[in-house]
Amino acid sequence: MLNLAGKRAIVTGAASGIGRETALKLARWGAIVFSGDIDADGNAKTVELSKPLDGNIVAINLDITNEDSILSFAKTIGNSQDVEGEAIDIIVNVAGWDKIQPFLDATPDFMNKVLDINLKGPINIIRYFLPEMVERNSGKIINISSDAGRVGSMGETIYAGAKGGMIAFTKSLARETARHKINVNCVCPGPTNTPLLMAQPESMREKLAKAVPFKRIGEPEEIADAVLFFASDMSNYITGQVLSVSGGLTMAD
Repeated sequence: MLNLAGKRAIVTGAASGIGRETALKLARWGAIVFSGDIDADGNAKTVELSKPLDGNIVAINLDITNEDSILSFAKTIGNSQDVEGEAIDIIVNVAGWDKIQPFLDATPDFMNKVLDINLKGPINIIRYFLPEMVERNSGKIINISSDAGRVGSMGETIYAGAKGGMIAFTKSLARETARHKINVNCVCPGPTNTPLLMAQPESMREKLAKAVPFKRIGEPEEIADAVLFFASDMSNYITGQVLSVSGGLTMAD
């Protein structure tokens, strides 16, 4: 049930953190993974890490906020020897960004950047590749949101709004695409050992760990495990769902 051999997957934000671990996890189980990120060095490192696993990861430059970049990304996939055309079986939207600050300190440029990366970008990726999934009556879409989008988060008001929007988008798209046998689900990480969190003061990280019932920060591979489940045949009868992977920090309905 966990065999992804021959499946073609897109993972955005795959140059580090959750995105990297997701790309490696899917490749380890046989998927051909197209790793999209603006960080070329990090993307190349992800490919390098996949080699001992016999993984098949293709690194491609991608700025999810730029339509021309998305088109170029798709064209590169289409020109790859590993696939026929731009056909994709699995889309995993991981790319995200935020900066913790009070809402009243947020500038219009900051707000637009947060919304572009965390909400509009993933929607644009799906909008481009979804028609082919609909035509084939098959596909798995997994969006990485955040528990901030479920219960809110002080200092992350715009980010929480974007991630909450991603949750609502996931549920609505799941209703629209179920008739085409396409599964659309959402994974909401809690505090996780990613570059974004590690950039925060140690005192803040310690407080977050103490707040988690398991008394530790999550690891990127633990989020990737949830993505693997949704990408596999084990989730064939699951769509429109939101799974928090937070060590019990968030127990939302």
